[in-house]
Amino acid sequence: MADIEIVVRRTQVTVQDMRFEIGRELAQPVRRVVAAAVLTNPFAGRYVDDLEPLIEASKWLAAELAGRAVAQLEGKEVHSYGKGVIVGTSGELEHAAALMHPALGAPLRKACGGGKSIIPSSKKMGGPGCTLDIPLHHRNAAFVRSHFDAVELRVPDGPSADEIILAVAVTDGGRPHPRVGGLTIDDMLGEDGLR
Repeated sequence: MADIEIVVRRTQVTVQDMRFEIGRELAQPVRRVVAAAVLTNPFAGRYVDDLEPLIEASKWLAAELAGRAVAQLEGKEVHSYGKGVIVGTSGELEHAAALMHPALGAPLRKACGGGKSIIPSSKKMGGPGCTLDIPLHHRNAAFVRSHFDAVELRVPDGPSADEIILAVAVTDGGRPHPRVGGLTIDDMLGEDGLR
């Protein structure tokens, strides 16, 4: 498709440092970062068979967003990752799928120093200020139970009906005070993306 322009109107990086949970100090603070871009939806208001421009855009957008998110970890190892999209109301969920699924994984994994597990994701339609919970799990072993988590994304002025928000999330640790059993970081193999 020729002459399709995707413009990034705004980027946003949100950093959360978790130090206490239920009055108990964490042994190690956990940083959770979400980097998001608000971009024009070139297909808003119309059905189009070929979504390749969104797939191509996801490559450079993912690389930029993931780089910004990982930089906020200040040299600490990426433990968890996730991705999410909010599509404005003149778009469709398949626009979210085009941004997230075919090509976003490689640039995100590269920025994170690798990753064997599937990148969990969520997508929805909504308007300005709507929230999205981005699921998280360990980047090398999806079944590490201490890392089953989510982080919230909210952009106050987006998406407009003809926009899309693409976001990636990373952490340098799991949930605070995990104690429900299951596979631990110390027990994971990190070979098949599951265990």
